[in-house]
Amino acid sequence: MYNICMTLLIIVSVLIIFATMMQPQKQQDALNALSGGAVFSGQTKKRGFEAFMEKVTAVLLVLFFVLALLLAYLSSK
Repeated sequence: MYNICMTLLIIVSVLIIFATMMQPQKQQDALNALSGGAVFSGQTKKRGFEAFMEKVTAVLLVLFFVLALLLAYLSSK
């Protein structure tokens, strides 16, 4: 059981890296922060690919956390 969880944790870790790298870059936000336009940028709703990748990343992070806790529990026995 420990080996299966460790393998799943490694796979999820690699998927988190890919999901994070695939998210669109926000170069315009840095320009808005300098000009004072960043106040309203957080209020726009994300759509399409950006929203999908954000959800995938969140699910992978929860799965990573659960697997890490399970591994800690299994290694204590």
